[in-house]
Amino acid sequence: MNMKIINLPLLQDADLRGKTVLVRVDHNVVKKGIIYDPYRIDVTIGTLYHINAKGGKIILMTHVGRPRDKKTGEIDISDNSSVQPIVDYLESKLHIKFKIPEFHEYANKGYLGIETSVNHLIRDLKDGKIDGVYLPNTRWFTGEEGNEEETDRFADQLAGLADIFVNDAFGSWQAHASTVAISKYLPSYAGFLMQREITNLDRIYSPQRPFVAVVAGSKFDTKIASLNTLLVKADFLILGGVMYNAYLSAKYGFKIKGVSESDVDLAKKFVAFAAQYPDKMIELPYIVESDTLDGKIEGKYRTHKIKDLAPGTELNYVLDVAKESFAEESVREVFHNAKMVFVNAVMGLTPHFNEGTIALDETIDENSEAVKLYGGGDTMQELKRLLPGLYIMAIDNPKYYIFTGGGAVLKAIQEGSSLGLEPVKALCDQK
Repeated sequence: MNMKIINLPLLQDADLRGKTVLVRVDHNVVKKGIIYDPYRIDVTIGTLYHINAKGGKIILMTHVGRPRDKKTGEIDISDNSSVQPIVDYLESKLHIKFKIPEFHEYANKGYLGIETSVNHLIRDLKDGKIDGVYLPNTRWFTGEEGNEEETDRFADQLAGLADIFVNDAFGSWQAHASTVAISKYLPSYAGFLMQREITNLDRIYSPQRPFVAVVAGSKFDTKIASLNTLLVKADFLILGGVMYNAYLSAKYGFKIKGVSESDVDLAKKFVAFAAQYPDKMIELPYIVESDTLDGKIEGKYRTHKIKDLAPGTELNYVLDVAKESFAEESVREVFHNAKMVFVNAVMGLTPHFNEGTIALDETIDENSEAVKLYGGGDTMQELKRLLPGLYIMAIDNPKYYIFTGGGAVLKAIQEGSSLGLEPVKALCDQK
């Protein structure tokens, strides 16, 4: 098992009795104050139950959204990115009481650090007056994504709250104070979700074959390195989304509205690289062109067969892969013969262009023997929205696994090891 090979410290080996345990989770499920899918919360409950059963006292922390403006550095503290809905959900589901500490907000700078006001909540926690503390959104603190000095100071302050740190936030792979720097200051362990995600990553590193990978996205630049790796590792690779549009523009000279020149330039490099593996790229043959981004409006969208379009053809917005693509025998054969499928893909522009994603997921499900690994984020949410019955079945089906973080999976694939994720490396390298 990969966890033994990389010497990952495991939660089940920690002495928790009487200890205060700071747990980093990826409960980033709130959008404008509403939880649309609690999956990322639910899959951490095993870790929380274990800590509680072994006599530990729980302090939770997560990031929510992107409240920090990358250009100005200003931090917007508002209900839109509060952890309060998460606390409400946990309290209603587990019948336990959490408290969120209040800190002083500095104009446009967020919270400068942990303040002593948290101490009375920790006393209440140790005395059993409350069942848990949930810290405010980690990205409300300047030190979470700050410079090295700010990050180390914030990590040191976080460490002062607890005896043990547990990282159960596989999806939060960025090297921030609450995911990486803190492991320098506290004995640190991987939670059960983190362990499960790494175990399922192993299946991608040593895939059952034929191995089919489906990746979609809005930009080539964020995924080209992982696409190159997947092209080498997988038996077949399928693209979707705006990324597929850039690929088609690069290969066939189409001019598609909304696809930037920089993305096409990157796609040209990928096309050149893919030429070394001519049998691996599976091009979905039908696309949907729309005259507008305002919705799927009758008379303003149409289906094209790619092979019928001349080089240099100018198209309006290409907003989906047509469902006819998955009726093609050559495409169906790839999916039906697969032994493992990895999917990090929403094929069309949500919420109106859904047929490509539905056809993809239904075609994959027709293969009852294959292992299906789904990336998190939008891939998971759209599966639940479009095919709720399949989603519910997939959660409990051993042939399916839904990762909590698609970006984390692609990063780990790109790096070729779980140790390519800085939070995992920090757990293994702690002194």
